[in-house]
Amino acid sequence: MAQSLRAAARNAGVFSLWDGASASILRQMTYSITRFAMYDVFKQTSKRVNRKQSPLAVWELAVCAGLSGGMAGLVGNPAEIVLVRMCTDAVKPSSLRYGYRNCFDGLYRVAKEEGVRVLYRGTAPNVLRSVSMNVSQLAAYDAIKASLIASAGFKDNVQTHLTTGVLAGTLATTVAAPFDVLKSRIQSSHGTNLGIGGILTKGLKSEGPLFLFRGWVPAWLRLTPNTVLMFVFYEKLKQLWQ
Repeated sequence: MAQSLRAAARNAGVFSLWDGASASILRQMTYSITRFAMYDVFKQTSKRVNRKQSPLAVWELAVCAGLSGGMAGLVGNPAEIVLVRMCTDAVKPSSLRYGYRNCFDGLYRVAKEEGVRVLYRGTAPNVLRSVSMNVSQLAAYDAIKASLIASAGFKDNVQTHLTTGVLAGTLATTVAAPFDVLKSRIQSSHGTNLGIGGILTKGLKSEGPLFLFRGWVPAWLRLTPNTVLMFVFYEKLKQLWQ
C-alpha cells in the first residue's frame, strides 16, 4: 500500500491520490443506492409473503442481500470500470494510462474507443463480489446487531451501530477480497481480456494463492470506516422517515 501511494504521488503528483473521486461518487449513486434500496424491498416483500412480524432469519437476510447485491453489481458495472481505471492510472507508465478527465469522460471514451460492451467487462466477478459484499456486510450487519441487542445487553443506539459496523466491515473486506482482486484486474486490463480463468491461472502461478487477498489492508481501511459511517447515517435516516 505504501509503495503504491509513493509511486502514485511520484508519477502523477499528490493530488492523483484523489483521482477517481467523480467515478467513486457515480458508483455510489448507482451501485450503492440499488443494493440498499432493493435490500429493503426484498426484506419487506419476504415479511409480507411469509406473514412474519418477527425479524427475518439469518438465511432469509442473506438471500435478500444476495439478490439485491447481484442487481447492484449489474447496475454499477459501468461506473466500476471507470473507477478502477482512474484509480490505477497513476501507478502505470504514461503510455498505458487512460487519462480520463472525469467519470463522464471515461464512460464516453470507453463506449467510443472500445465499444459499449466493454462497460460490462468483468460483470461476472463484479456480480459475485457484489453478492458476497452484500451478504457479508448488509445481512451480517442486521444479524450481528440483532444478536448483540438480544444476547449481549446492547441497545439500538449509535454505539451499537459503530460496533456492528466495524465487525461487518471487517467481515465484508475478507469475504469480498478474492472477488475484488479478480474484478479489478479484469476491469483495469488494457486490450486482451483474460477472463476469470486466465487471471486465476496467471495469479496462482506467479504470486501464489494469497494473491487473492492482495490489497486487504487498504481495502479494510477504505471499507470499514465507510461501513461504520454508512450505517450510522442510514439508521438515523430511517428513524427520521419511519
